[in-house]
Amino acid sequence: MMEKKPIIELVNISKSFPGVQALKDVSLSFYPGEIHALIGENGAGKTTLIKIMGSVYKKDSGQIYINGEECEIKDVIHAQRIGISVIHQELSLIPDLSVMENLCLGKEPRLGRSGFIDKSTMRKIARNIMKPLGLNINPDAYIRNLKTADRQMVEIARAVSRNATLVIMDEPTSSLSSREITTLFDTIRMLKKNNVSVIYVSHILSEVLTLADKITVMRDGCVVRTLDACDADENILVKSMVGREIKDYFSKKEKEIGDVILEVRNLTREPLFSDISFNLRKGEILGISGLVGAGRTEIVRSIFGSDKFESGEIILWGKKVNIQSPHKAIGLGLGFLPEDRKLEGLILEASVRHNISLPSIKSTARIGFVNNKWEIDICKEYTNKLKIHTPSNNTISKYLSGGNQQKIVVAKWFAAFSKILLLDEPTKGIDVNAKSEMYSLMNNYTKDGGSIIMVSSELPELLGIADRIVVIRQGKVSGILERKEATEEKIMMLASTLKNT
Repeated sequence: MMEKKPIIELVNISKSFPGVQALKDVSLSFYPGEIHALIGENGAGKTTLIKIMGSVYKKDSGQIYINGEECEIKDVIHAQRIGISVIHQELSLIPDLSVMENLCLGKEPRLGRSGFIDKSTMRKIARNIMKPLGLNINPDAYIRNLKTADRQMVEIARAVSRNATLVIMDEPTSSLSSREITTLFDTIRMLKKNNVSVIYVSHILSEVLTLADKITVMRDGCVVRTLDACDADENILVKSMVGREIKDYFSKKEKEIGDVILEVRNLTREPLFSDISFNLRKGEILGISGLVGAGRTEIVRSIFGSDKFESGEIILWGKKVNIQSPHKAIGLGLGFLPEDRKLEGLILEASVRHNISLPSIKSTARIGFVNNKWEIDICKEYTNKLKIHTPSNNTISKYLSGGNQQKIVVAKWFAAFSKILLLDEPTKGIDVNAKSEMYSLMNNYTKDGGSIIMVSSELPELLGIADRIVVIRQGKVSGILERKEATEEKIMMLASTLKNT
């Protein structure tokens, strides 16, 4: 039997950015018909490595071999031509083009000699690309108008459609429902059956162990180990990633929960949600669960004043409030971590320091001037507490990894001493070690009298961290569960079967 040759082989790949050694002498081989997972903490170098393979970044040193021959990948188009297709963590779709225009970008069908684009044929091509993934998305819809999950699926459909020999997926399930994840896994297995090599990057270890044939663990820009998935379990992988075992993952401790401080009464914004009623108590973590598209994000955005609701009331500390804007919400002691950190949570071109201090600049100013000492001290405190990996607090935020960017958004609300935090998928894109730290921070925050409303798609997370769980189905509250009675089965039953409460 002939020995398999790698589709792509990386030899001693190194890459640095100002003040950061992102990769150091990384050597790996990826084979046809194999699903190879890359895992590691935020900042371990996974995303940098796949961006080098896709020619988004240029390597500083080392060699890349394609089918046994050394190759200098010139640009993204060259990478696609030699069979490399990449689904990046930050989606690369063009928001002002339609779904079909994105799917056919660079290979648009033309009308005979006129050279005009054949929209009718393009529409058919787009539908044929989406059909195997079970997507029922309007080909004429603009990307900017799609939900995050639909954008993610269009990105996946585009990558799979290119007939690549190597498909690289960076956190592809981060915005998907369980049904969409199942469809994606079926597609990945189909690619494997067709002898395509798949590189799969994920922080969700259960996905990795379910899907992968081989797993490589990275830490601090280096390869720690590569092992067969059948020889691995979560404990082995976590220990390899962080260099130690993580015990008491959710670190949930008994605490005193006080009186109601926030009430939402009959909040309505048709057709997204209607008659939403629940309350939040001092020192409580209130989870919000539901399937993708149930209206969870839209509810917390309306509470924070990012979106306007049509009817209903918000009662804060016993008084009716009219939160017309995020500025008003911040003034009332609310903080919000949005689902899309890059678009709404961060100023990417600003430094770590300026992002963390931004909501508090006015309240901490001295006679109208920025309090630089406070800004420096508070930034140092929270970069240490949240273990934000940055060369300095003056580093521009866009140069940090996705997980570290997420931590900056959380840090700015902790630094603002917000009394109520609205967290929409707060651990999305964060590794297991950072998640454990985040849960500890949330618990300490509520122990000190703060309160949290947390939207999460991860049921084990909600069960482990929340004191109560509000379940949303099709824009309505289908049930509210106390911590002691909540189970995955009960939550899923309420999320898929509407009941009056």
